[in-house]
Amino acid sequence: MVGVQVMPAVGAVDVGLGRRRVAAASGSGAGIFVGDSRRRSRRPAACSVRLRHSRGRRGGLAIVCNLGGTYEDDFSDVDKQLMNYFTYKAVRTVMTQLYEMNPPSYRWFYNFVAVNKPTEGKFFLRALVKERQELAERVMITRLHLYGKWIKKCDHAKMYEKISDENLELMRERLMETVIWPTDDTSSEKIG
Repeated sequence: MVGVQVMPAVGAVDVGLGRRRVAAASGSGAGIFVGDSRRRSRRPAACSVRLRHSRGRRGGLAIVCNLGGTYEDDFSDVDKQLMNYFTYKAVRTVMTQLYEMNPPSYRWFYNFVAVNKPTEGKFFLRALVKERQELAERVMITRLHLYGKWIKKCDHAKMYEKISDENLELMRERLMETVIWPTDDTSSEKIG
């Protein structure tokens, strides 16, 4: 199974290859890793959690956290995020146009956006089509135009380099935080 299984009733952590006993201090906020008493166990944002019955000696419920993320992913989630983002950008663009050209339509659209989330592209556009089809068509055309503009400007090699550089910078920052530098205090050392 991919991911991490935390079994609070037994105090064991399954990391995929085996189990390790963890001293579960009740109420101390102990982490799920061995020797990690200062961190609280947190579920990653991308983690889907399901409860399942444990088959251990003591029974009870277990939290199953499947992170997914294999190399065989089809990246359909990225496609959906891009579509949602371009819907959001198109809504902002149309709102700016309406603010300058048609204030009454802007007010209506502003109130509609306040109630409906433009970051959920497909659902947002479905609701907008039911209310005002001409605005929905305008958002869809703007979304397509913005995507075409982005594709022309997107440099995949440069994006790869940016990601690589940011990863390196983050690791360098973490290394600088964890390294214990020697002090220049020579008064503590007495020669002789």
